[in-house]
Amino acid sequence: MSGALQAVFQNQRSFGPPAIGSAYEGGFYAGQISTTANGVATHYLIVAPVSSGYSAKKYKNINSAVPGADSVIDGPQNTADMVADGDSTIYPAAHFCNDASIGGFTDWYMPAKNELEVCYYNLKPTTTSNDTIYSGINTNAVPSRGSKYTAGTPAQTSAAAFKDTGVEDFFLSPKQGSSTEFSATGYWLQDFNDGIQDHTNKVISLRVRCVRRLAI
Repeated sequence: MSGALQAVFQNQRSFGPPAIGSAYEGGFYAGQISTTANGVATHYLIVAPVSSGYSAKKYKNINSAVPGADSVIDGPQNTADMVADGDSTIYPAAHFCNDASIGGFTDWYMPAKNELEVCYYNLKPTTTSNDTIYSGINTNAVPSRGSKYTAGTPAQTSAAAFKDTGVEDFFLSPKQGSSTEFSATGYWLQDFNDGIQDHTNKVISLRVRCVRRLAI
């Protein structure tokens, strides 16, 4: 990163994060996360632009276990585990994010389950009612959430670019892939239409949106 660009970002940080969905640190600000699951924010979460950090990719080209990639909050480590275990032919999604150079930054990664959920909660594109039976608990969110979604919470984001049909909308395809392994043959996903958190086979291609985190 150039010295001038670094100075710009350091100036931004001195004032804290902007509004949800605003341009920030090479992407767009998506909210805060707590890696300690105690409700105290440890990082700002930033999502990559659609144009350079969003694509349909397979988690793995074969339904088999991934050594270590099972954290619900440590997307950087999940991504690193996949990259260490195989090349981009074996792990297309992880390498797509790991290899990204966007906005002057190269520390992009594939979001873990609870990181991806924060993106949904704060940047939900649609007005569809949320799943209230299975989804929504996230102790890594800030503030921590110990209960499931209600039909109307979260509501559609107020960030115009992230609403359905907006230029940064997550809704090119509702199901988005996380870096968190569910089982030897499956991985966690987040539906950006109704919020349901589910899993699918690793060989199924889903949309993946690269993220990066900034320590507070």
